[in-house]
Amino acid sequence: MMSEALSDAELARSLHGGFVSRHAEVNGTRLHYVTGGQGGPLVLLGGWPQTWWEFHKIMPSLAERHRVIAVDLRGMGGSDKPAHGYDKKTMAADILELVRLLGYDRVDIAGHDIGGMVAYAFAANHPAHVRRVALLDIAHPDERFYAYSLLPRPGRQQVDGDIHAGPGRFLWWFAFNQVPGLPERLLADRSRDLIDWMCDYLVEDPSSIGDRDRDIYAHAYSTPDAVRAGNAWYRAFGQDIADEKTYGKVTAPLLGLGGGEGGHLLLQTVLPDKGTDVEVVPVPGSGHYIPEEQPELVIEHLTRFFA
Repeated sequence: MMSEALSDAELARSLHGGFVSRHAEVNGTRLHYVTGGQGGPLVLLGGWPQTWWEFHKIMPSLAERHRVIAVDLRGMGGSDKPAHGYDKKTMAADILELVRLLGYDRVDIAGHDIGGMVAYAFAANHPAHVRRVALLDIAHPDERFYAYSLLPRPGRQQVDGDIHAGPGRFLWWFAFNQVPGLPERLLADRSRDLIDWMCDYLVEDPSSIGDRDRDIYAHAYSTPDAVRAGNAWYRAFGQDIADEKTYGKVTAPLLGLGGGEGGHLLLQTVLPDKGTDVEVVPVPGSGHYIPEEQPELVIEHLTRFFA
């Protein structure tokens, strides 16, 4: 059973750096964000199935040099969950309107998972408004996504029928999240089961994401509306792939941080063709959830990169 969930305001106040929880009406929707610190603006965008809280281990240190703005994407956590607008180009427009509302014309931006896709779309569509961009264990959807297997490959994504024993990730949830209506019925009020499975499957050390953190994420995805909105990020991949074909190379300096063998190899293979100034760095001892698994290394790399 989940423990009683703390509010975003309480969670923000628990972090060193003067963080506060706020909302803003932008691009036809209401976004929740947490901000604190002093310095140049640094936007942090998280992914599925998490919230802005996935950055809580790195935000206080980053706030020593930056005005940190950790955003719940459209459909996430304390943000609205509209019926439409989950393609990454639209979500990047959400972020642009937010940062301009906050008084910034040019920002640094870092994204993990779905948030990394939005960060890339932000840099590709609004180059005048981005200084540097970091992608954590993710690349923007492209034609490769259509080649992902619906069956785990023996020896690669499973060993003797066990997908936990395979060295590669079996991305079954990419397909599951495409199914309209069913995930909402299966996961409503049972989201902690999903959170636990994802965390245990995609991390090197499951204890790096503790019970309290898992409860926070489970609470955020506990309603049918929240499940539907999170799935909508995946259901928009077809549009994202079509949009990506129209993008030129990102001209802002681009950093890719890859967790584990798969994440680093993916970014090393894909990113050099996506930008004009690209650096890809492995994060040893980490799986997919890099900001929570290896926060000190992430702080080190982002501090250096965004200096």
